[in-house]
Amino acid sequence: MDPIRNPYAPGAGQRPPELAGRDEQLRAFDVVLERIAKGRPERSLVLTGLRGVGKTVLLNALRSAAVRRGWGTGKLEARPDQGLRRPLSSALHQAVRELGHPQQDEVDEVLGVIRAFAQRDAGAGARLKDQWSPGIDVPAARGRADSGDIEIDLVELFTDLGGLAADTGLGVAVFIDEMQDLGPDDVSALCAACHEISQSGLPVIVVGAGLPHLPAVLSASKSYSERLFRYQRIDRLARDAADRALTAPAAGEEAEFEADALAGMYAATGGYPYFIQAYGKAVWDLAPRSPITADDVAVAAPEAEAELAVGFFGSRYERATPGEREYLRAMASVASALDEPLDDADSVPTADVAKVVGKKPQSLSPARDSLLKKGLIYSGERGRIAFTVPHFGRYLRDQG
Repeated sequence: MDPIRNPYAPGAGQRPPELAGRDEQLRAFDVVLERIAKGRPERSLVLTGLRGVGKTVLLNALRSAAVRRGWGTGKLEARPDQGLRRPLSSALHQAVRELGHPQQDEVDEVLGVIRAFAQRDAGAGARLKDQWSPGIDVPAARGRADSGDIEIDLVELFTDLGGLAADTGLGVAVFIDEMQDLGPDDVSALCAACHEISQSGLPVIVVGAGLPHLPAVLSASKSYSERLFRYQRIDRLARDAADRALTAPAAGEEAEFEADALAGMYAATGGYPYFIQAYGKAVWDLAPRSPITADDVAVAAPEAEAELAVGFFGSRYERATPGEREYLRAMASVASALDEPLDDADSVPTADVAKVVGKKPQSLSPARDSLLKKGLIYSGERGRIAFTVPHFGRYLRDQG
């Protein structure tokens, strides 16, 4: 089939041609936006799930929904080696610009607070040339969001931002991807700020996305975070949604899938959105004609798996040290040895991993902690560990 007309789009955070299976989340977010704009109490939102389930895609779709309603929006991606002040300041600057407040003097006041918040990143004793601002021309405010205590400063910043947004009858939404990579102080400050704006009824909302252990990260910071956020687990697609993710784009190009081909695609991809796009692209390119058959899926499977091995699995595996790779392979071995084989999204006991490696659990702590920091594994409960990447165990077992 014509590769130029191939409608499938495997890519990190790239929106697929058909955003299937996420209608419930999109409808619920529309309700949240309406309630907040009308001064109704509402919680901020946290999306959690494994890599490849489409969290970033959904995060971007929610942002687009806010933009369509005239809200000011900003987005950032958390990084373990970066504090919150600079990326958040840039995101909030963009949100204020999008908000379109009619009173420029009020806008300048809030921009001055954002700049003051940003410049505290260099430290109180930093020289002028070392100070940084997110492209804001107005002078930094004095005595507002510049104490150096991230929790105090963020509460003050969100309060001022919420006041500005309330004047427009709309709101501001801040979108944070990879939220689990925020530092402990930043997580605590973010929770405190969300708590304050919730109590004040200000039209500001935070929408975060992260790995499955993100709720535990938030809860460890502030005990009330369990009631502060609305948590939504983003998982693999159900069979009907997975089929729609394939058939709707194909129909747009006047092509079809046979029923057996769709069954084969679901068995191969497990319903994970990234895998669906990768397989869809490979099958389309290699299928001689429409309708696409189960044989076409079987022929294309090696190419799809080779693409995933390099771009999805291999790039992550290469980041691990030899000792960390040994730990990962042991995790895969433990999962495969169970009487009822687990899906790679399920956890395994760390004690069993240590037995496979032939070492005491304590001696493996450095490798485990490093893998946690690299985002290759996560711990949803004490004494257990799981891959953040679906089908990663299968990939490791296939590598021998």
